[in-house]
Amino acid sequence: MKFVVSIYQDEDGVYIGECPSIPGCVSQGQTEAEAESNIVDAIRECLAVRAELGMPLTVTTRFPDTSP
Repeated sequence: MKFVVSIYQDEDGVYIGECPSIPGCVSQGQTEAEAESNIVDAIRECLAVRAELGMPLTVTTRFPDTSP
């Protein structure tokens, strides 16, 4: 499976990785590369837990039309 992730630097200089398709799936790292590696691991773990609990693996994400 492939997922879109967001990686950004917070006010303390730490890089945060989030996967919007999996609620609560967040990780961090000291570099962008570390944050990306860590969010990949977090995605695997989150999917395993959600499957074990019988929860939907992902939620629907969309790009709504915001044009006037």
